[in-house]
Amino acid sequence: MKLYGHPGSTCTRKVLTTLAEKGREAEFVLIDLSKGQQKSPDYLAKHPFGVVPFLEDDGFTLYESRAIIRYLDAKLPGPKLTPSDHPSFGRMEQWLSVEQSYFTPHCMAIVMELVFKPMRGGTPDMDKVNKGRSESARVLDVVDRALMSQAYLAGDTFSLADISWLPYLQYLSATPHGTLITERPFVKSWWQRISTRPSWKKVNG
Repeated sequence: MKLYGHPGSTCTRKVLTTLAEKGREAEFVLIDLSKGQQKSPDYLAKHPFGVVPFLEDDGFTLYESRAIIRYLDAKLPGPKLTPSDHPSFGRMEQWLSVEQSYFTPHCMAIVMELVFKPMRGGTPDMDKVNKGRSESARVLDVVDRALMSQAYLAGDTFSLADISWLPYLQYLSATPHGTLITERPFVKSWWQRISTRPSWKKVNG
């Protein structure tokens, strides 16, 4: 099994965390985003959209991190990260969708403006930051209410949904707007639970 990616990529980190939860490793092939290797003809022949990660597994290829983590959980032995009961499965899928559709675009707008743009010598657009904060807060309010009665997004067990939120929350926590996490008691305790898991520590080590 071979994984093409970059260790700083949020999507690559989801896949690495899933592998760590399953007690497995893949041969890692670094795609240097700073050098634009993801747009090279060789890589575009693998991933037509020119982003990471990309998985090769015994002749089978797959891209899109949420598809990859589902595939790995279904195929690999080890702790199951997809709930077996239908309500928990539905909640897992719901929160995967909420992350992708409502949280990540706004959370990463904050991160792009406050972290990545200054690294390139740019000045943050505070209108984008403020909008990102407002929309992220709205989503995290919903998450906080859901976590009042359960330990994890799908219910009482850690799942792919929690994994998918991890890298975005990590980036958010590194900005002044990490208070969006700590101001909400149930989100805060959930973040402490998931961010201290051995799998996530391994990916961040």
